[in-house]
Amino acid sequence: MSKTHLELTGVDMSFDTPKGSFLALDNINLKIKKGEFVSLIGHSGCGKSTVLNIVAGLLQATRGGCVLDGHEVNAPGPERAVVFQNHALMPWLTVYENVELAVQQVFRKTMTKQQRKDWINHNLELVNMAHAASKRPGEISGGMAQRVGIARALAMKPSVLLMDEPFGALDALTRAHLQDSLMDIQKDLNNTVIMITHDVDEAVLLSDRIIMMTNGPAATVGEDLRIELPRPRNRVELADDPTYVHYRQEVLKFLYEKQRKLETIAPRRSPQPAAADEEPEAARAARV
Repeated sequence: MSKTHLELTGVDMSFDTPKGSFLALDNINLKIKKGEFVSLIGHSGCGKSTVLNIVAGLLQATRGGCVLDGHEVNAPGPERAVVFQNHALMPWLTVYENVELAVQQVFRKTMTKQQRKDWINHNLELVNMAHAASKRPGEISGGMAQRVGIARALAMKPSVLLMDEPFGALDALTRAHLQDSLMDIQKDLNNTVIMITHDVDEAVLLSDRIIMMTNGPAATVGEDLRIELPRPRNRVELADDPTYVHYRQEVLKFLYEKQRKLETIAPRRSPQPAAADEEPEAARAARV
């Protein structure tokens, strides 16, 4: 990792609402180096996705801005690829054709037909999905579809990979397998990765830094935690590592403190049985 690759400076983001202007982000400042894996974590409504959308060029900051390799980000571009929580594959296209769609868009004029074909197959092989190239999304599992979504993003040769809770909807075993695959791919390609997650263990395992955001409105960077664990990382070996446990506790402490603030300002209600989706977010985050 070397000089600053991506920088957000003095970023505010306001939205117009029927009740007036709503300040979602307040003075976000971040410097990210080439090849860093950075996770954004915080409670729902703290502006994580808004930050990601500003970097992706899907939103323009109200104040301040984002610079990538010295150039201002003001629109989407192929150097920034997004992997969504829902793979967002075209259901009528095959696995191969879904990746081909991205490759055609970016490399139609710079690669020959055979080069494009080889590049598509290469990226499917990276995520172990070459065997399913002729299948459609409805014929494969959710984890496999998410692999294809990652292959499609990587096929654009992005210098920045943006991931919005990419493994959040998957079962624990599939999620663990994809996390391991992502670590291997990122090591080989040296992409800069910015990932939104609610999973504390995932953030500590994958990241070089964890950006912990304060509660909204007017959310900002609460803490910037550097994860100094050697790579490659093995989840089994790290489970009892005191340094890993320390980082995990630091993130949980931050989230629980923010949860208490949310509960303090919430209006008092008569006691009600807690529904499954009302479990405190920090508690959900702590689960593997």
